[in-house]
Amino acid sequence: MATTVAHRPASPAAVGVYDRVFYSGMAISMALTVFVGFGPTYYLRLFSAEGPAATVSGFPITPLVHVHGVAFSAWVVLFIVQTALIAGRRVKFHQRLGIAGAVLAAVMIAIGTGTAIAGARAGSAPPGVDPLAFLIIPLGDMALFAIFVAAAIEQRRNKEAHKRLMLLAYIAILTAAVARWPGVMPLGPLGFYGLAFLFLFAGIGYDLISRKRVHRAYKWGGALLVLSVPARLAFSETGLWLAVAEYLVR
Repeated sequence: MATTVAHRPASPAAVGVYDRVFYSGMAISMALTVFVGFGPTYYLRLFSAEGPAATVSGFPITPLVHVHGVAFSAWVVLFIVQTALIAGRRVKFHQRLGIAGAVLAAVMIAIGTGTAIAGARAGSAPPGVDPLAFLIIPLGDMALFAIFVAAAIEQRRNKEAHKRLMLLAYIAILTAAVARWPGVMPLGPLGFYGLAFLFLFAGIGYDLISRKRVHRAYKWGGALLVLSVPARLAFSETGLWLAVAEYLVR
C-alpha cells in the first residue's frame, strides 16, 4: 500500500523565527545597497582628504542635499534598528520608536520633494534626459513612499500588513541608490527599477515559501510599484506633465 506524507505548514513559532531572520536580512541588504550606490560619491567623500564632492552623478551638492542625506541615512539606520528590535522581541520599544519613524518619514517626504524640485530647477538629470521630464521619477518615488508609510501606520496593529508595507515604502525610495551602482545608470529607469524590485520579488518569494500564498499588501502594493514605472515614463513627456513640472520649478 502506498503511503503519502502530508507536508504540514511550519508552526506559527517557526514562521516567526523565519520572519525575524528574513526581515533582518532584508534590512541589512538594503542598507548595503544604499552604501554601494552612494558610498563612492557621497559617504566616503565626506571623510576623504579631498572633502565632499561638488556633485553626485551630476547633481550639485547643496546644503539641502546634505540635509536630505542625513534624513534618508537616518531611515536606513532606523529600519535596521526596528527590525532588530522585533528580532529581539522588544515590541514595546519598537512601537515607541515607531512614533519617531513616522515623524522622520514626514520630514523625508518634505525634504525629498524639495530636493527633487531644486535639482530639476538646477537642470540636474541623467545625461540626455530633460530635467522637467525626469522630475516625475523622484516625485513619484516620494509619493509612493508617502502612500506606503501612511498605510503602514494605519495598519500598525496588523503586524503582517505593517511590516510588508514598511518594506514597500523602503523599496519605493531605493532606486536612487541602485541607479548609482556601477554600470546601472545607462540601463535607464526600467533597468534600475527592475534591480530595485528584486527586493519586492524576494518578499513575494518568501511569502510563497513560508505561507504558501502572497499577502495582499504585496499584491496591491507590488502592483502599484511596478505599474507606476511605465505609467510615469509615459506621462513624463506629455505637455500636461511638462507644464506641471515647469510650474513647480519656478
